[in-house]
Amino acid sequence: MLGGLRFLLGLLLPVIAWQGEQTLFIIVLVIAFFLDAVDGPIARHYHQATVQGSRLDSVADFTVYFSLVISVWWLWPELFRREIVFICLATLSILVPVVAGLIKFHTITSYHTWLVKFATVCIAPGSVVLIMGGPAWPFQIASIVSVLAGLEQLIITLLLGQPRSDVRHIIAVMQRTRDNALPGKDR
Repeated sequence: MLGGLRFLLGLLLPVIAWQGEQTLFIIVLVIAFFLDAVDGPIARHYHQATVQGSRLDSVADFTVYFSLVISVWWLWPELFRREIVFICLATLSILVPVVAGLIKFHTITSYHTWLVKFATVCIAPGSVVLIMGGPAWPFQIASIVSVLAGLEQLIITLLLGQPRSDVRHIIAVMQRTRDNALPGKDR
C-alpha cells in the first residue's frame, strides 16, 4: 500500500509543479521520501515483503525521482540550469540500471543494495535542502554517491543470469558467481 501511495504521489508531483505550488510540492516530496524510508521496514516487520512489493518500490522510486527532475525544471529553472551536471548524473544513475535490467531481463530490477539505500538517504535530504535554497554541496555529493550506486547496479545486472530482488551488495553477487563457476557446482 505504501509503495502504491508513493507511486501516486510521484505522479502528483509534476501536477503540483505545473500549478506553481512550490510549498505544496516540497511537502508532498518530503512525504514521498518519508514513505520510501518506512515502507521496507514496515513490510519486513509485518512479514509482508514480497518480490512484487520490491518491484513496486523500484517503480515508485523511478516515478518520484523523475517527477522531481521535471518539477525542479518547472519550479526552479535557474536552480536546474545551475545544477544541471549533478542533476544529469543523478538521473542517469537511476535510468541506466533500469534500462539495462529491462534489456537483459525484460523486467525492472529491484536490487535495493546497501549503496542504493545510502544514495537515497543522501539524495532525499540533499534535494530538499537544495530546492529550499540551502547549499548545493549535499545534493552534489549525493549525486556522486548515486552514480556509484548506479554503477554497482549495472555491474550486478551484467553478472546475474536472472533477476533477483534485494541484493545486499556487489561482493555477494561476485562471490556467488565465483562459487557457481567452480567445478562440480550447479549453475
